[in-house]
Amino acid sequence: MAALSPWQAHFVQLARYNVWATEQLLFAIEPVNEFDYRRDLRLFFKSIHGTLNHLLVGEHMLWQRRFARGESPKVALDMEVEPERDRLAQALKGGAKVWEPLITSWPAERYDGALSYTNMRGQAMNLPFAATLAHVFNHGTHHRGQISAALTILGQPAPELDLVFFLQQAS
Repeated sequence: MAALSPWQAHFVQLARYNVWATEQLLFAIEPVNEFDYRRDLRLFFKSIHGTLNHLLVGEHMLWQRRFARGESPKVALDMEVEPERDRLAQALKGGAKVWEPLITSWPAERYDGALSYTNMRGQAMNLPFAATLAHVFNHGTHHRGQISAALTILGQPAPELDLVFFLQQAS
């Protein structure tokens, strides 16, 4: 395998963190009872379940398709794609693993270019490729942080969900 460009190496690390953090998050919420899992905890997408569905829609259904094929499916960011808790967890795990092969499949010069896609309104969009990819991973970190805060409120703190924890483990 050819050596990775600096951008590829950077985003591969973020993709691996995303896989790890998704697994840690799903493990941390396993003991949460169904009532607390689905009740309004005042997160952006109300419940833990709603926020996980948002991650599935945003990261996997929307942004992966934009990066892979330049298209935007017509989905609402707050829609419940997967009502079943276990199937939602499996979809999130599987979706997280798609990023690294995508990242390593793009030529190094692509990272300095634009992400071109058609948005849900049919408008052509051109965004800075690397900055937009970074946004996708930051978005997931943001919402996992919300769920981590909710777990603390529920009396089940999960400090292992913190990015700093991950980076300390990697060194």
